[in-house]
Amino acid sequence: MTNTLSVIIITKNEALNIRACLESVSWADEIIVVDSGSGDETVAICREFTRRVYSHDWPGFGPQKNRALDYASGDWVLSLDADEQVTPALRADIQNAMQNGRDAYEIPRLSSFCGRDILHSGWRPDYVTRLFKRVKGRFSDDLVHERVIVSGNTGRLQHSLLHESIRDAEDLLAKINQYSTASAIMLYDKNRTSSLKQAIAHALWAFLRSYILRAGFLDGRMGFMLAVSTAENTYYRYIKLMLLTNKNQAHAKNHSHH
Repeated sequence: MTNTLSVIIITKNEALNIRACLESVSWADEIIVVDSGSGDETVAICREFTRRVYSHDWPGFGPQKNRALDYASGDWVLSLDADEQVTPALRADIQNAMQNGRDAYEIPRLSSFCGRDILHSGWRPDYVTRLFKRVKGRFSDDLVHERVIVSGNTGRLQHSLLHESIRDAEDLLAKINQYSTASAIMLYDKNRTSSLKQAIAHALWAFLRSYILRAGFLDGRMGFMLAVSTAENTYYRYIKLMLLTNKNQAHAKNHSHH
C-alpha cells in the first residue's frame, strides 16, 4: 500500500523561520504552502523547496488551513506551522505511524520562548493533532485555536515537534495583538460580553494558572514572563470584546433613531 505524505504550511512574513521548517520536511512527497501576502522573502524561500506555493487572502487560521488541505494529494497530511521543525527522530515516528492502522496522530510539542525551552507553564507536553489521513480530517473553521476534526481513531507519537513559539519581545507583542483581536471576534460572534472587571479577573486567573497551577515558576524568569504575557493576551481579548460590543451597540442605537 502506498503511503504518500503531503506537508501543508500556511505562512505570512515567516522568512526568519520558514527555511528551517522546510529543510526539516524536505523528505516528504509534497510540500504545499499557502501564503497570505508576505512582504519579505518567505515566498522566494518556499519556492526553493516546492513549486506548490499559493497566495490567498486571510480568512483566519482554520479556513486557511483547509485551503492548504484542499491542495494536498497525499494519503497522509502533516500540518506544520512555519515556526515548527520535525526532528530526525520524529520523522522516523511519522514514517512508522503511516504504516499503522490509526487515522490520525497527536504529536507532543516542545516550545521555546525567547530562546529557552519551556518545560512547564501548561506548555508541555502539549499534544497537537497534526498527522492524519487526508480523507479523515478537516480543520475547524475557527479564526484562531483551530483544531483538526478527525473521523476515526487517534494515536500518539513519542518524539516532539520543535516549536519556536516566541522569538523575542517584538514577536510576543505582535502575537498578543493578533491573537487577542481574533479571539475577541470569536467570542463576540458567540454573543459573549465582557466588562473591565471581567477582563481583570480573567487576566489574573490566566496568570495564576500558568505560573502557579501549571508550575511556570519552574521555568524561571521565562516562566514568569510567559505567565505575564498569557495574562496580557487574556486581558486584551476581553477588553477588545468589551469595546467591540460597545461600539456595535452604539452603532445599532444610532440607526434605530433614524
